Amino acid sequence: MKQQWTNELAVAQVRIARPTDRIKEIERFYCEGVGLKKIGSFTGHRGYEGIMIGLPNASYHLEFTEHVEGSPCPAPSKDNLLVLYIPNSEMIRHISDRLALMGYPEVEPENPYWAEKGVTIEDPDGWRLVLMNTEGI
Repeated sequence: MKQQWTNELAVAQVRIARPTDRIKEIERFYCEGVGLKKIGSFTGHRGYEGIMIGLPNASYHLEFTEHVEGSPCPAPSKDNLLVLYIPNSEMIRHISDRLALMGYPEVEPENPYWAEKGVTIEDPDGWRLVLMNTEGI
């Protein structure tokens, strides 16, 4: 049975946002490499430019912003992860191979759990993405 949001927390959309000082590389990694879509962007907003990346027509997405004076973004620990659950293991291999050709090879996860059915890759800022297989779940 699908659970519903409570009236106290009627969330309409989820956005995960973080700064970067490599916005073009980030866009290439997540759009060309991973296969997500650029669903929006802005420039000249109080010194910021940004892009929104995600799944078309979805109510959740990623936002990356860059400030004209720089947006240093040191990555947190190696166990801070963005996990995409993908049912097709061949698609995971295809995305992983494409990212490796772009210069983003698979890395050893901090937590070995993610290596059981997933592939971990660092984005241009050093943040980690896990492509996790959900086949049979």
